[in-house]
Amino acid sequence: MSGQEMTKTTQAASIPGSNATPGNKKTEVRGVFSTQEVRRVGTGTTTRKTVQKNFWFIEQHGNVYECQPLNTNYVPSGPKRKVTMDELIAKFAPEPEFYLNSVFPKMQEMQRAVSNGDDHREKGESFTAEFEYSRALKIDEDNVRANFGIGLTYLERGEADKAQDIFERLVKLDGAFEAEHKHLFNDFGISLRKNKMLQQSLEYYRRALELTENDENLYMNLARVLLETKDINGCVDSLLKALAISPRHDASLKFLAWLIQNKLVPADKVDGVRTALQAVAQGAGTTS
Repeated sequence: MSGQEMTKTTQAASIPGSNATPGNKKTEVRGVFSTQEVRRVGTGTTTRKTVQKNFWFIEQHGNVYECQPLNTNYVPSGPKRKVTMDELIAKFAPEPEFYLNSVFPKMQEMQRAVSNGDDHREKGESFTAEFEYSRALKIDEDNVRANFGIGLTYLERGEADKAQDIFERLVKLDGAFEAEHKHLFNDFGISLRKNKMLQQSLEYYRRALELTENDENLYMNLARVLLETKDINGCVDSLLKALAISPRHDASLKFLAWLIQNKLVPADKVDGVRTALQAVAQGAGTTS
């Protein structure tokens, strides 16, 4: 396929309402593509070839092309991987009709269910919210927003067993800890702690820190859980890590001041705490 042909077909495969504007010659790739894989089945004289067709949702972000498989309900689901434009041209064929007739309507249905769930949860209508999130999860059981939403709904109702099932699913989803879901995974971790699911909360925050760039709020929230589990050393260490990232992080400074006031800082941590506080004082002096 030539570069000119690729431009035409990617425009045809693009999602309606994309960022492309009339007269804009550069149309970003965003749509459904397919690949074919030839496999040999059987042995000897019974060997035959079969062709397996796979469908992918591909979306361009600047110079990056992200590729995600479609599930059996025809929505993008599962881990994303990056492909180059050369790979896209050589290995993928656009499927605009399949996208418009099957994939796009299902994506809209799922997004409506998630949005409805969010609206009902914010209004305190937890059972209606659960129904909407469940609708979305029937289409894509790995949908991050729906999992967080239904998990928060269970935690708000104090249904720890149901929340545990969602927790186990979320900690396996790398996408749950991406920046776009930051407020959701913070809310979920806080709710786990408030529901006294402390070990789950610890595992959750540690998993988040594995997959997220240094985040002072995560370390501070982890410190709160460690305090409740009476791990004072770990609590102070987490606060110091938060302050190493953001030396004037107000919540961590207030937390540390409370520990000092209540004489809870272990003797071997005093020097590290003093150094962190001195750094804040010196920073304040240079900006005054």
